[in-house]
Amino acid sequence: MFESRVSADVLRVRRPGTRWLSTGFSGGYHRADAAYNCTVPEGFDRTDLGAYVAERRERAGFPDSGPAMLTGVELRHARRARLDGVEVVATAGVSNPAVLPMADTEGSASTPAPDEGADGDGQPRPGTVNLLVGTTRALSDGALATLLATAVEAKTATLLAETGFTGTTSDAVVVGSDPSGEPAAFAGSATPVGRAARVCVRDAVRASLAARYDGEGGDDVPDSVAAAEYGVRSSERATVSRVGE
Repeated sequence: MFESRVSADVLRVRRPGTRWLSTGFSGGYHRADAAYNCTVPEGFDRTDLGAYVAERRERAGFPDSGPAMLTGVELRHARRARLDGVEVVATAGVSNPAVLPMADTEGSASTPAPDEGADGDGQPRPGTVNLLVGTTRALSDGALATLLATAVEAKTATLLAETGFTGTTSDAVVVGSDPSGEPAAFAGSATPVGRAARVCVRDAVRASLAARYDGEGGDDVPDSVAAAEYGVRSSERATVSRVGE
């Protein structure tokens, strides 16, 4: 399986030679021995994020470079789930929720108010749901992208059930595959890899939310965007027509 370790507020998930796909600040495909999730301090305003992560890795004693995510959630709230060769480590906070209304809402706005925070400047927010997902199976680039989509779908379903939000304004996911493992052609929800990933995402996110809000954190999950410290509501209506019209 993957080795998970926390040092100096940096989480490392490691398996030599892993092929990663990241939606983080330096996203895309990477081959690296490890991937990271770093807790940043309140008031964080660095913009040289690659250099910042390298500094944090050095301080934590992690020499391996690799894709990284940033979060305002303390790593004592991180939780890991494992099933059938899949591993997920989640950190979950929802102080910056994002909602997508399914009906017209009076007085709602699709962009943040002046005192609210979005992720347009590339900065992590106090909440954030970050996932590190790894499988010991060998996946092609396309199947790895499917695994990412499967993980995001499971995260969204879990957050809707637990909080009523679809996610936050700064969520990120890194998925990884072992190229030396047994090949798996697909990673959708009906496949062994996809099914295990969905279960692990659900259980890790639930456990991290419980640790953050029901455990030592002592805070409550906001019951709406208005009640949250930050957040956005996307409530415009697009123009819809038949294709070709």
